[in-house]
Amino acid sequence: MIVTIDGPAGAGKSTIARALADRLAFAFLDTGAMYRAVTLDALRSHASWEDAGALAELARRSKIELDETQVYLNGDDVSDAIRTTEVTTHIHFMADNPAVRERMVELQRMYADGKDIVTEGRDQGTVVFPDAECKIFLTASPDERARRRLEELRQRGESPTLAEVLQQQDQRDLRDSSRGVGRLEKAQDAIEVITDGLTPDQVLAHLLEFVRARIPDQQDG
Repeated sequence: MIVTIDGPAGAGKSTIARALADRLAFAFLDTGAMYRAVTLDALRSHASWEDAGALAELARRSKIELDETQVYLNGDDVSDAIRTTEVTTHIHFMADNPAVRERMVELQRMYADGKDIVTEGRDQGTVVFPDAECKIFLTASPDERARRRLEELRQRGESPTLAEVLQQQDQRDLRDSSRGVGRLEKAQDAIEVITDGLTPDQVLAHLLEFVRARIPDQQDG
């Protein structure tokens, strides 16, 4: 069974998707981490952001491995390195590249093959797994999402202002919703969950109820 969770940056997708997978005893796939990993690879390789073909070739060569908590790039643990502002600033060069997206979709489908899985990203319910049994669109207001991102960055030792985070988020939202392939949009058969004012536990409880209604024999993991 495939459960997709899509939504904009800062909506809490990764945290909730990971917790949901844990409670259901499903595998978890953080697709954003995959795009961040290839972006980090391009930064480390000093690739030209204007050379779309070279970026696509780099993505095809990059060895990305995921487990339940860690992300590995070419054998190195990059779980923290992929979350920096520098990676966030440049990720759109990879996410907007059709050939890179084609490779990432291929890897995502390979990872999910034969598994019960919760997968989160921007295009999971629309492009990657259009036939998924459960589709969720998780979102929050721009101010709430920016506040969460700011707190995450401060915990990592960075010190941007809320205005800077909100501006970067607005730019990313525009790119995510307007790209030619894999754009951010709610699947027609997805439920929308707005997380403003809700604790992670409340959101998790709501999603568990939704998913279990479609797998009535599923027990707590």
